[in-house]
Amino acid sequence: MNDAEPTQAKNTPGAPLQTRDVALARNADPYLVLMNMPMRRLLKRAPVTLPPDASILVAAQTMRDQRVSSVLLVEQGMLFGLVTDRDLRNRALAAGLDPATPVHEIATLAPLVLDVQRPAFEALLLMARHNVHHVPVLDGQRPVGMVTATDLTEQLSTSAVYLTADIHRQGALEDLVNVSARVRDVQRSLVAAHASAYATGQIITAVTDALTVRLLQLGEARFGPPPVDYAWVAAGSQARNEQTARSDQDNCMVLDDAYDPARHGAYFDALANFVNDGLHACGYVYCPGEMMARTETWRQPLRRWADYFERWTDAPEPKALMLTCVFFDLRAIHGSTALLSELRRKVLRQTRDNRIFLAFMVGNALTHRPPLSLFGGIHTVRTETARDAVDLKHTGIVPVVDLARIYALAGGHEAVNTTERLAVAAQGGEITEQGSRDLSDALEFLGTLRIRHQARLIESGRPADNMLSLSELSNFERTQLKDAFEVVRTLQSVLAQRYR
Repeated sequence: MNDAEPTQAKNTPGAPLQTRDVALARNADPYLVLMNMPMRRLLKRAPVTLPPDASILVAAQTMRDQRVSSVLLVEQGMLFGLVTDRDLRNRALAAGLDPATPVHEIATLAPLVLDVQRPAFEALLLMARHNVHHVPVLDGQRPVGMVTATDLTEQLSTSAVYLTADIHRQGALEDLVNVSARVRDVQRSLVAAHASAYATGQIITAVTDALTVRLLQLGEARFGPPPVDYAWVAAGSQARNEQTARSDQDNCMVLDDAYDPARHGAYFDALANFVNDGLHACGYVYCPGEMMARTETWRQPLRRWADYFERWTDAPEPKALMLTCVFFDLRAIHGSTALLSELRRKVLRQTRDNRIFLAFMVGNALTHRPPLSLFGGIHTVRTETARDAVDLKHTGIVPVVDLARIYALAGGHEAVNTTERLAVAAQGGEITEQGSRDLSDALEFLGTLRIRHQARLIESGRPADNMLSLSELSNFERTQLKDAFEVVRTLQSVLAQRYR
C-alpha cells in the first residue's frame, strides 16, 4: 500500500478527529511541545549580570568572555535593565559613545519579563507579540535566567516568532501580503501539535498584532508623525486574543482630546484607510458592518468615545446592544495605550452593578443559543457541503463569549480574554467556581473542534469556515459536543433568572 492510501482513508467522514489529524501531523512542527514545557527547562545557566554603573566596555568584555548575547543589569538583587549585543552595536558603537560610559545609558530599562513558573509557550508568545529576542526570567523579583530566540530554536519551534520577525522586516505592503500567507500554516502546525485552542488563539492573534503594528509604522513613515496622540485599538476576537485563520477585522482609533477635525482629520483618515486596506490585502477582510477605524464614527477623540459608551449603557436599544458586543472587547495595539486605559475605567464604572443595562445585555446574549432540540439532541442545518452541520461559532463559542462579557461588566473586571474573564468572574462571585470551570472546558472543546475543522479545510485547499458536519465526529465526540452545549444552555438559564 502506498503512502497516499492511509491518508485518504483517515480523511473519510466519520473517522475520529484524532486519526484524521495524522495527515496534518506529518507536516507539523515537531517542537511545539513548548505548550506544556515549564519555563525552567529553557534556562541553561545562571544569569550573567552587571551593576548598572558598569562601563560599556566592561559589558562588551563580559558578553565576550561569557559567550552570551546579553547581560542583565541588577541592583540589590532586583532587575534594573537589559543590554544586548544589538544595543552595543546600535546604541554604543554606531553612536560613537565613549566605552567608559555607564552601560545603563544604552540599556532597555524595565524590560519585558516572565515568571519562572509560567509555561515556555509564553516566551514564544511574548517574543512574537513584541518582536523581542531576549526575555529575562524571574523567580518572584529575583532574576534567575534568560530565554532567547536561539534557546527556543534549539528545542522547539519559533515559527510564530520568525513569522512576526519577518513581518517587522518588511518595507512594503506587497511584502507583508506574501508573509501573511503563512498564517494558515502556523494554525495547521498548532493543530497537528495538539496545541490548546487558548494557545492557538493567542499565537494567531500575536501575528495579527504584528501585521497591524507594521502597517501603522509604514503608514506613519508615509504620512509623517501623528499630529496628536492616538491609540490603535483592536476589537472583537483580536482584542480577546481568540483569532483563528478565518477572521475579519474589527478596530477603531481613540484620539487625544486635542484632536481637531479641521487640522488633523485628513491625516488620521489617510492612516486608517492605509491600515484597513493593508489588513484586507493580508487576508483580514473588511468588517461587513464597517466597524473599522477608516469609518469616521469609530475614529474619535476620547471624550466622544466616553459619550458613546454612556449613551449605549443609558439607552440599550438593539443597535446599541449590538455595538456593545463589539466595542466592550477592546485592546490597545499601538500608540498611546493610556487613552484606552482611561476609557476602560470610565466604562466599567458605568456598567458595574447596572442591573437595567445588564438585563438588556442578557436578553441580547440569549439570542445566540446552543442548537439543542427539545429532547436533548443536536439540531443541525443543511449547507452546501453537509446535511448535518452545526455553526460552532454562533451557536457554541459566541454564547460563551457573551456570558463572560456580562460577568466582566457586572463585576467591573478589566480582563478581555474570555477564559481570563471566566476565571476572574469566579473570584469575584459573578459565577461559581464550578460554573467557571465548566464554561472554560466547554469553550476549549468547542474552540478545538473549530480550529481542527478549519485546519482540515485549509489542508484540502478549501476556505476555512465554522460549519462543522457531525459526520466528522466520532460518537464519543458527539456526546462531548452535546455536553458542552448543555453546559452553555444551563449557564444561560441561570443568568436569565438572575436578571429577569
